[in-house]
Amino acid sequence: MREAVHISGVPSSGPGLQELLGRVARGDQAAFTQVYDQVSGPVLGLVRSVLRDPAQSEEVAQEVLVEVWRTAPRYQASRGSAMNWVLTLAHHRAVDRVRSAEASAAREHKAALLDRTPDFDEVSEQVESRLEKEQVRRCLRTLSELQRESVTLAYYRGLTYREVGELLSVPLGTIKTRLRDGLIRLRDCLGVNA
Repeated sequence: MREAVHISGVPSSGPGLQELLGRVARGDQAAFTQVYDQVSGPVLGLVRSVLRDPAQSEEVAQEVLVEVWRTAPRYQASRGSAMNWVLTLAHHRAVDRVRSAEASAAREHKAALLDRTPDFDEVSEQVESRLEKEQVRRCLRTLSELQRESVTLAYYRGLTYREVGELLSVPLGTIKTRLRDGLIRLRDCLGVNA
C-alpha cells in the first residue's frame, strides 16, 4: 500500500480525503471545508497549467470545487483515489473552458468574415453587369468581321471615325456605314428599343 504524500511534508491529522468526500456526499459542510483546504491548491495549479490565464483559472477552480460539492456522491473509491477524482474533474473542466474559448473565437472569426461579404445589392449588380457583358460579347460575335473590328475600335478603344478609317486604311464613309450597320445589328441583338 502506498503512503500518502503531503505537500507540507507533515501528515495531516484527521480523516483522509476519501472519508471527507463521503461526509460531503451526505451534506456535511464542515467536511467540505476540509476538502476545500486539501484540494484547492492542487486544483488551481492544474487548471492554471491548462488555461494559463490567472483570472479564468480561479473561476474554473471555483466551478470545480462547486462541482465536487454537488457530485461528491458519485465518487467511487474503487475507481481511484479521491485526489485523482477531484483532479480529473478539474482537468475536464479546464479543457472544456479551452474548447469553449476556441469555439467562441471561431464563431467571432466567422461573424467577422460574414461582415465583410458584400451586400446583396452589390452581388446582384455584379451578376447583372457580368451577364450584360456576356450578352454584348455574344452579340458582337454576330457581326461581320469588318463591323466587329470597326465597333471595337470606335467604342472600346475610343477612336474617332477618322482614326478608325486611318487605322484600317478604309475611307471615312465606309467606316461610318460599317459602324451604323453594326450598331443596328447590336441594338436588335440586345433587344434595345430605338
